[in-house]
Amino acid sequence: MMVKNYNKNRVDLFSTTLFPLSLPEVFKRIHYYLYTNSNIPRAERLGAEMTRILFCKIYDELHNEEKYKFKIHSDEEEHEISNRIKALFEEVKKKYIDVFDEEEKLYLDDKSIAYMVNQIQNYKFLNTKRDVISESFQAFWGSGLRGEKGQFFTPRNIVKMCVEILDPKHGEKIIDPACGSGGFLVECMAHLNEKESFNNIFGIDKEIDLAKICKAYMSIVGDGHFNIFCGDSLDVLSWSVKMQEEIKNGSFDVVLTNPPFGARISIEDKKILKNYELGHKWNKTREGKWKNTNIISKQVPQILFIERCLQLLKSGGRMAIVLPDGIFGNPSDRYILQYILQEAKILAIISLAPEAFLPSTHTKTSILFLEKKKPKATTEDYKIFMAIANKVGHDKNGKTAYKMNGKGEYILDKNGNNIIDDDLPNIVERYRLFKENKLHHYDHFGFVIKLLEIKDSILIPNYYDPEIETKLKMMEHSGRYALVSIKELVEKGLLSIKRGNEVGSQYYGMGDIPFVRTSDIVNWEIKIDPIKCIPKEIYEKYKKSQDIHENDILLVTDGTFLIGRTAIATSLDEKIVIQSHIRRIRCLKYHQLHPYLLLYLLNTDIVQQQIKAKTFVQATISTLGNRIYELILPIPKDENIIEEIIKEVSEIVEMKICVKRKIDSIKNFKMEE
Repeated sequence: MMVKNYNKNRVDLFSTTLFPLSLPEVFKRIHYYLYTNSNIPRAERLGAEMTRILFCKIYDELHNEEKYKFKIHSDEEEHEISNRIKALFEEVKKKYIDVFDEEEKLYLDDKSIAYMVNQIQNYKFLNTKRDVISESFQAFWGSGLRGEKGQFFTPRNIVKMCVEILDPKHGEKIIDPACGSGGFLVECMAHLNEKESFNNIFGIDKEIDLAKICKAYMSIVGDGHFNIFCGDSLDVLSWSVKMQEEIKNGSFDVVLTNPPFGARISIEDKKILKNYELGHKWNKTREGKWKNTNIISKQVPQILFIERCLQLLKSGGRMAIVLPDGIFGNPSDRYILQYILQEAKILAIISLAPEAFLPSTHTKTSILFLEKKKPKATTEDYKIFMAIANKVGHDKNGKTAYKMNGKGEYILDKNGNNIIDDDLPNIVERYRLFKENKLHHYDHFGFVIKLLEIKDSILIPNYYDPEIETKLKMMEHSGRYALVSIKELVEKGLLSIKRGNEVGSQYYGMGDIPFVRTSDIVNWEIKIDPIKCIPKEIYEKYKKSQDIHENDILLVTDGTFLIGRTAIATSLDEKIVIQSHIRRIRCLKYHQLHPYLLLYLLNTDIVQQQIKAKTFVQATISTLGNRIYELILPIPKDENIIEEIIKEVSEIVEMKICVKRKIDSIKNFKMEE
């Protein structure tokens, strides 16, 4: 059968090196079509088959540039296309006999092979800004080999940034102990651009399919032999003799990795945990230091990978590791910083936007760059580079994001092309300036903090955002504002703060007392959800401890995107119970701090920015926690301005009360018979 809907003019466009704007969508379209229509119904087998065909495409670009074989000719039958691609795969097998098994072949039916060729023939996959194999693997293999095992492929621009910052040199040994499909290693090959250096590149992955694909990808792109092994990086004793001979502790100059992470895949094997200091329980001493004791029952892999990477490094070696943000800020994880400082120097920490690994995972991450210490080296004060990548080149759906102006129009480069909205190249440039001692301007693209300035073992760059600090200093220097922390206001007896309670979902809808949750705090007021109302006896249980009064301010301190929302309790809202994720803030001396002024201050841009910067991810939830006390309020010094603010807010609150009363009134209105 001839290929349908084929446009013969498309083949002529191939040489222009077109590339799809949304590569994941192209691969997903192929996957859905083949899963529904091909002769291979199992997702795992289909993924392997599609990956083999991708390797044929890449091989064709490398070796058949004069006359591509991976294309469809006009009036060509499906079986002719299929036979040519199968013959191309035989070439690939012969070229890379140590990668592909002799009995491997393409099992897809002719129509499916022709469909896949038709979908991707126009696009050149080499020398692009996208990691073709990683993105295809995500689309083709489903969650079985990805999210369920805590594996999330690293976007190419993040990989490139890590490689450029570590700057591997010729002759240095490089390893990724959780290499996946080889993104970091392929980028190192491109960075070194010297075939002789490729023999020094190593990779390990626990999944045999990933290890094989990584080896194939690197062999085809690098046209040589690579040291890719299938094994558990954390369990050295399970390695083959060859692995143990080739991969030794203290033998690598550069380590780059994005390890699997998540509580669901914790390591519980005592034989593994005993080999790691971070596999032991750490207790805080009277001196405020941490000391490890007994083996713990389980540990998440990402923490063990920090130690594993340091084990692999030589003294003076460098590493980059992608980690969930919780490690950088959770109070329970603060022993990790002591271990890191004991073994290494922190070179840099770069915070990634929440979209960085979307749509694969919502986990907020940062990248930690370390240099392994020499034995017995002491820890002295030094400078640490930090940056905050607010833009990472794609949106939450994985689609490429482009820069826009204030009118919503795309900003074009000198060639008339859209510019990808990505902070990472700027961050790399700022890091280079930092290394040359030329970084004098601090903003989210790059700033410096000294080791001894690290507060409470918090390593989250957003927490030290210099742009917030600059704005606060400007307000203070203007002479128009008094900068006061919430902690100071509490200590002076001007404020009291209380947390709400959880009543239990079994009581929802069983009464008419509002149970106020974070989602019920909207536009300075409390929205009542009848479905979540609770019985009077539950209200009485919490009435005394919560003690909600008129003019109390409710602030959302836990959740995700709702943190920072506020409402003010009115005379209509005193008979309520608030959720534990909400703090009740009460002004105790109105003549010194009026609640309407406080409500205004909490909603100013500068305070909301602080709330965002001081919100950390703990386990599965984001929280402001007790960092609420660190918030700095810019209180106007001009009493006339304060009075005007109070007057304006008062009018808004009265208006909202009036609307609520009218709604209640009309609800009780009886229609005349």
